[in-house]
Amino acid sequence: MPDWLDVVVRSLLFVVVLFLITKWLGKKQLSELSFFEYVTGITIGSIGAEVVMGLERNMFHGIIGIVIFAAMPFLTGLLSLKSKVFRDFTEGKATVFIKDGKIMEDNLKKEKYTTDELLELLRKKDVFKVADVEFAVLEPTGDLSVMLKKENQPLTAKDVNLTVASVKEPQTVIMDGEILDEPLSTIGRSRNWLKTELEKQGVTIENVFLGQVDSYGELTVDLFDDKLQIPSPQEKPLILSTMKKCQADLELFALGTEAKEAKQMYSKNSEKLQEAINKVTPILRG
Repeated sequence: MPDWLDVVVRSLLFVVVLFLITKWLGKKQLSELSFFEYVTGITIGSIGAEVVMGLERNMFHGIIGIVIFAAMPFLTGLLSLKSKVFRDFTEGKATVFIKDGKIMEDNLKKEKYTTDELLELLRKKDVFKVADVEFAVLEPTGDLSVMLKKENQPLTAKDVNLTVASVKEPQTVIMDGEILDEPLSTIGRSRNWLKTELEKQGVTIENVFLGQVDSYGELTVDLFDDKLQIPSPQEKPLILSTMKKCQADLELFALGTEAKEAKQMYSKNSEKLQEAINKVTPILRG
């Protein structure tokens, strides 16, 4: 076999081997590398490169070495689930950099971080003032987790005692001009419903690059042709305007009638409808 063909065969073989091993190890090794996984990852790559280009070497010996090094983080992961001491040793522990708004200088020195590097990590979290931070910790993966002081945290609906409806993840029902039946059935919709919604917006399925349905049942689409303008859904604004009109009509009926019982009924229902409007306005305005 010519040397160039040998390199091609070895390369293809090791791509498959490394792909299967990576799938076996799982997604955690791809997103969060511990010190141990970092070392084994480098070693696996070195073995693969050496065997692919070193034609005099037995490639099956290289595969054995890769499998052994890949098995080590897998086994350490299993042991880490059983023992916190072992987990802290192999994966490392989080280090507090800011506590109660004060920088822990000793911890910075321990992790060999300078003040400039700490400020850089804070800026990546959109924090530009150390005094705004209540607590910050350096994770074993090298990421900085930051908790702002209460007065600097974004205002939430809970802070103002506002009740909001729960929101579920949007379902992608059209992708690359093709209807996805499984997400449609998940939200209890049919193809006929989807085609009707597309007709309301004046587009065809073939022109849709991506279509999603939110938790309120509204369909939003992105077209292949970005120059085309799609009108925004009007169902929620129409519902809100209809409710307001009904509430105004009830007030007019209450003012226009002379019957005491009818006036009380109209006024009472008008107040109930106004309460409902106040609750759903934040939702329907979106």
